[in-house]
Amino acid sequence: MASEAVQQPAGDPVRWVCGRLAYDGTDYYGFQFQVGVSTIQAALEQALARVARPMSRVLGAGRTDRGVHARGQVVAVRVAWRHPVEKLQDAWNAHLPHDLALRDLTVAPDGFHPRFSAERRIYCYAVVESGRRRQRLPLAQRYAWVVDQALDLEAMNAAAALLVGEHDFATFGQPTQGESTVRRVQQAVWAEAPADRRSGCEAGGERRLVFTVSANGFLRNMVRCLVGSCVAVGRGEWDVAAMADALAARDRSRSAPPAPPNGLVLAQVVYPTASDPWAKAGIEPFLT
Repeated sequence: MASEAVQQPAGDPVRWVCGRLAYDGTDYYGFQFQVGVSTIQAALEQALARVARPMSRVLGAGRTDRGVHARGQVVAVRVAWRHPVEKLQDAWNAHLPHDLALRDLTVAPDGFHPRFSAERRIYCYAVVESGRRRQRLPLAQRYAWVVDQALDLEAMNAAAALLVGEHDFATFGQPTQGESTVRRVQQAVWAEAPADRRSGCEAGGERRLVFTVSANGFLRNMVRCLVGSCVAVGRGEWDVAAMADALAARDRSRSAPPAPPNGLVLAQVVYPTASDPWAKAGIEPFLT
């Protein structure tokens, strides 16, 4: 990376900048850098070093797992750059792989951290109900979990409603070492979304269901385990009481198998108004 780095003049001002990032995570081993494999963090840092002089690692608001996507990941980096920030966004994007894009870039306030300053995160998970056994849906399979049976949407929402509030989610995820497994969920709801080619459905009677969940934080694999457990309810393998029992058990063995990563999207990271870089810059929030 160093051999490709642009040698900016030593006197360039150092700026703390942050941006909102979208990516297709299919071909990446998650956000965080790992030796010998492709990651989002590595791709960002390699591209930035070709146009500017990074003064820190590129930090992210969430360490999305292998195969997970984003349309509202937040990243921040300290960089030596003398031109307008908009020019840095253009230059950085020009060197990013086709499956990553900075949606915007702005100066971050002092003390801002993309992860630790966040108030809540919003994830969405898409399930396509094919209605046909072993049907292949090439447009859906990259960005959704395709299931081959009808799902009970009302029962899934009854199960999801149990998740709202502050609970110990130890059944559904793993903390980093030493962290609590208690989280506060503000929203957990399933909704039917339009089934068209843009959503990955192919006009063959498929139904697209989207789970939206918002919380002050998530455990490792938590959203995928919640989805897997809700789908178990929707299939009739669990009843709603089984979801309540699993939550109360605080036992990882009581979760249904996690949903596959390809349906999961980090949709938005929300910050308190007082520390929101986009609010301070007068930039309108984009829709999730």
